[in-house]
Amino acid sequence: MVGAPACADAVARARRLPRLGVGLHLNLVEGRPVLPSEQVPDLVDRSGDFDANMLRAGCRFFFGRRARRQLAAEIRAQFAAFRATGLALDHVNAHRHMHIHPTVARLIVLIGREFGLNAMRVPAEPQRVLRRAAAAEGSRVFPPLYAPWIALLRRRLRRAGLVLNDHMLGLAWTGAMTEERVLRLVAALPPGTSELYCHPAVAQTERLRRTMPRYRPVDELAALLSVRVRAAIEGGGIELVRYADLAAAP
Repeated sequence: MVGAPACADAVARARRLPRLGVGLHLNLVEGRPVLPSEQVPDLVDRSGDFDANMLRAGCRFFFGRRARRQLAAEIRAQFAAFRATGLALDHVNAHRHMHIHPTVARLIVLIGREFGLNAMRVPAEPQRVLRRAAAAEGSRVFPPLYAPWIALLRRRLRRAGLVLNDHMLGLAWTGAMTEERVLRLVAALPPGTSELYCHPAVAQTERLRRTMPRYRPVDELAALLSVRVRAAIEGGGIELVRYADLAAAP
């Protein structure tokens, strides 16, 4: 998230991990834009922050010609900011999955090609796998209301020749991908390429608590570092890859 306060620290850490596949997490609905707010007045509120109302912002992106021009400029600025880090662009997605919006998706594909875009995430969670994993704890899960837009995004990306994942695991349990849940999902992993979706952190800071009050980032980090999860991955013959590895495959 190139406009976020900790971006420089994140880039410094990534440079120490050359095998890490780092993607651009485009942000269009929270915090401040990369461009000066006066250059994108139709994207921000009076304080200069993005409009956090996703429905209102989405309608503006779709129907407002001037807003679309500003949206394109901001997307280009965020791609340019990522390029300036010197990191290889592994993949692209958007904060709060805003890249499923048809206008946003079209602009990402169009502009991203100028910056070496090869891969994008599709937030498609396999419901059969998820229901089976949820049943083990006596809970129920439901598909997202925007499922039709996910299918549209998949078709668009395939037509563009981009690399994409088959599945994403962790959407319904956003912020609560505990070790036990990850283990159940790994055990029921469907064929193909699956992305594990989580928000790990070493501590639940006050800022994280304010912006993501129900998230459990410390538990999610513990799941990623779990010896049991590692053993399940290795025992299941699962290969850990980056999007770049998929793009380079025949």
